[in-house]
Amino acid sequence: MEKIKVKLCAGTACFVMGAPQVQALEFSAPEDIADKIEITEVRCMNYCNQGRNYNKGPFVEVNGELIEEATFEKVVAKIRELIAKEENEQC
Repeated sequence: MEKIKVKLCAGTACFVMGAPQVQALEFSAPEDIADKIEITEVRCMNYCNQGRNYNKGPFVEVNGELIEEATFEKVVAKIRELIAKEENEQC
């Protein structure tokens, strides 16, 4: 199984809106997903400059799918959803 790519926005707006909580994934990912994810932090993903998304940070992409108002729990749930989907497709 290919690792799930998690891209975290570490820009100023996302940082202020809660990105540090999501960044905790880098150091304290739940054991069931820790070895199945690849985490990358980027300076800014530029989603907040797209008008409608201004107050929707922090932003995280999980395998290219955008999560607005991301929290640790939302990101972990999305990762588990993708893992379950992958496992069901292999059956």
